[in-house]
This record gives sequence, C-alpha cells and structure tokens, in this order.
Amino acid sequence: MLKVPTWVWVLSAAAAVALLAGAAAVVFLAGPGIGGQETWTGVDRIVAVGDVHGDFDQFVKALRAAQVIDEKNDWIGGKTHLVQTGDVLDRGPDSRKVMDLLMKLEEEAPKAGGMVHPLIGNHEAMVLLGDLSFVNPEEEKAFGGPKEYREAMSTQGKYGRWIRSHNAVIKINDLVFVHAGITEAFARQSLAEINKAVRDDLEKGNEHGIAMDYSGPLWDRTLALVDEEEVSTQLEATLKGYGAHRMVVGHTFSTKKGIFARAGGRLIRIDVGMFSGFGGPAACLVVENGVFYEVRHPDTKHKLQLEARSGRPQASQPPTQDVSAAGRKAA
Repeated sequence: MLKVPTWVWVLSAAAAVALLAGAAAVVFLAGPGIGGQETWTGVDRIVAVGDVHGDFDQFVKALRAAQVIDEKNDWIGGKTHLVQTGDVLDRGPDSRKVMDLLMKLEEEAPKAGGMVHPLIGNHEAMVLLGDLSFVNPEEEKAFGGPKEYREAMSTQGKYGRWIRSHNAVIKINDLVFVHAGITEAFARQSLAEINKAVRDDLEKGNEHGIAMDYSGPLWDRTLALVDEEEVSTQLEATLKGYGAHRMVVGHTFSTKKGIFARAGGRLIRIDVGMFSGFGGPAACLVVENGVFYEVRHPDTKHKLQLEARSGRPQASQPPTQDVSAAGRKAA
C-alpha cells in the first residue's frame, strides 16, 4: 500500500476548507433571496424608497437627499439599510440604470456595514411572467430592443436572475416592508413562505400563483384605501403574527400627501408618485433610531406624526385612487 506523506494530507485538508469557504461566499454573494434571510434587527438607520418606475433621475435625487449616495452615486450611507419596495420596472425609460445602480450599491453597502434590499413588486412580476403592457419603448431600447429586453428578464438573463433572487417581504427591527400590503388572508404564511412562493412563481413562470394574485402582497390595495377602522383591525392581527409594530408599503401613490401614515401610524405609505409622469416629489422614508421622517429633494426633512394624541387612528384624507375591487387590482 502506497504511503501518503503527512504534508499531503495537511494540504488536502486546507484545500477542502478553502473550497467550502469559497462555496459559502458564493451563496452569500448570490443575493438575499438565495440566502433565505428575511429578518434583520438592531438597525439604527433605514431609508425606504417607493415605486421608481424607470425614473432614474428622481431615484438618484431621493437617495442623495437621504444621504446614502454622493454626487458620483457611490455609497456613503454607512450602516444604513436601504429598502426599495418594488416597481423599479415599467412606465419610465431608465429601469436598467436604476437596476445597475442598485446592483452596485448592493456590493458597496456591506463594505461599510450597510445593506440594500430591492424587493419584488407587481410590475417585476408582470414583466418576468411575460406581461409587457406597461413597458416603455425607450426602456426596451436601453437593452438593445424588445428581443434583448426579454432575454435580459428571462430566467437566464442578468436582470431576470437578479430580480428572482430577491425577497418580496422583509422585516427590519419591528417594521414589515412589502410592495402592496399583507392582508389577513395571507398573514397565516410566514415571511419565508411568502418569499419562496413568489420566487417559485417567477422561476417556474406560474401566472396563477401568489405573484399575480390580485389579493396578494404584490397587488392588493385594501390596506392603503379602505376606511381606517378596517385597516386598524386587519393590521392588528397581521402585525402581531409577525412580531411587528408597523407595515411600510408602496404601490398606491398620493402625489398630494407624499409619505404619510394610516391607522395611527401602523401603516406607512411611501409611494409618492416619484415617476415624472405622475408628478410626485423625489421623496423617501428615513427612520433614524426609531424616529420617522419624510425626506425630500433637495433638502426638506420633516418628522412624521405616527400616533394620534387620543390614541385612536388618525383620520385619513379621501383616497386619491379608485377604491373599488377593480381599482384595487389596477397595475
């Protein structure tokens, strides 16, 4: 029997350890969706941006106002967690530039102790499942044309793989972030179950699952539009189940009110109609050591009143969008 020198076994063991470490690094770099993490705690500063819809210039203005990027669009946010609640795609011409910036920041932020969380919205689901009815022709040109755009968003395409690796819902401290909202019907599912179901739909091309369910977390406008009493009732049970105190949503915009709260501050709406076609401001939510602010470009920052003095839910202004069943399904 051939005797193998001890030094060979030592080198082999070292190589195996290095190989395992490399594999672990690959898993980590593959994205939060692949890693399977949905919850983060002990975060002192959070910046949350609602629907962008291909408006790169407005997105950049909001990020600069929140002091997470500099004039060169490099990360300066330190340990900030940046959340983008979905709907980067459609309507505007520059979704590719927005995604490229988010990809860059995903790499830069962890080096400073921060993190970037691009969530999946209903327009990401639509595009990845073949509904291109809201795609701007200029958006397709940015990829080289309609064919190239479809290839980029496929399961093998760079941008399609990137989107499919992300979460649809996350929890940071005691805040749940999701595109449209989690109603009682879906609150029985854990965050991990919701994320897996959405990613599975997008990976398998399933048009009849949670990703395209009009009553699901990517679509339903109930929490944003129905009366305060119903919102409070639904949120009470939903948030308790997730061990959270508030929910932050995009999807349903109000250009008149900007970022505002409902149900005594339990629901925070951050879709300000940032896309230039909607006429809203470049604004985002900033949470610093538990204090909530709306920050607008270029230099406006005001504290949000999240709890009514009486302890009852704050009154809500009339909704700016259709509250009918058809309206809640509108893209």
